[in-house]
Amino acid sequence: MRVEAGVGILEGDMVLDSATRLLAEGEAAIDAGAKAFDLSGVGRLDSSALSLLLAFKRRAAANALQFRNVPESLSSLARLYGIDDQF
Repeated sequence: MRVEAGVGILEGDMVLDSATRLLAEGEAAIDAGAKAFDLSGVGRLDSSALSLLLAFKRRAAANALQFRNVPESLSSLARLYGIDDQF
């Protein structure tokens, strides 16, 4: 993950195998001032992607955190779990 102008750029797969690494990278990006995450470069994903993004929101706490270019497959999962209002 890289951060450009306050936006964390997520690339590659967001699956269980990469969750620990992405969590650390995302938290570091938030601590460095990221206010949004762009998901346009995400490949495969599973339900762990939802957990990651919710963890990012918790880490950002009082700061509003935006998710941009959310893949339809992730939006569908969020609707299935009843948390689509978070994304």
